[in-house]
Amino acid sequence: MRSSILAAALAVTAMAGATAQAATYNIDPTHTFVTFEVTHFGTSTNRGRFDKKEGVVQFDRAAKTGSVKLTIQADSINTGTEAFNAHLKKPDFFDAPVHPTMTFSADKFSFNGDKISEVAGSLTMLGKTVPVMLKATNFNCYEHPRLKREVCGGDFETTIMRSDWGMKWGIDFGIPDKVKLLIQVEAVKQ
Repeated sequence: MRSSILAAALAVTAMAGATAQAATYNIDPTHTFVTFEVTHFGTSTNRGRFDKKEGVVQFDRAAKTGSVKLTIQADSINTGTEAFNAHLKKPDFFDAPVHPTMTFSADKFSFNGDKISEVAGSLTMLGKTVPVMLKATNFNCYEHPRLKREVCGGDFETTIMRSDWGMKWGIDFGIPDKVKLLIQVEAVKQ
């Protein structure tokens, strides 16, 4: 009797493990935006975004696990002002010729019910990797009517100190160290 109960429990566990598998989702660059905000001498807010990005998400909703790898092209920075873009690409800030990409990698998802609430990972830029926690302000999965595939995504944000990566230009005369990052992402199940 005990052996048949144990065998049944093992069979249920094996079936649960077989159904809980991470699916691969490719980030949709037309619905994914990486933007930043920084105050300008406490008066207004400067904003910019990176136009070129790509990545992959592994996501298992049932097991509440996942991973992300997002690669951002530093020279795709776009503030709407060419002179500002050019300065941000120089060694004072992103040093795009020397450090052409930035990456966000994560493998710790936190959930509130069935919705992702936080993603813990690391941001690598300027050759340095620093832990970063993204808070989800929105998350959803849906069946895309045209693609006939599941799409998952949401809005994520965090605040970083740019000096953590050695980006210190202007801090001594009032350009803030604190930068708000906003990431809107949608990824298509493969």
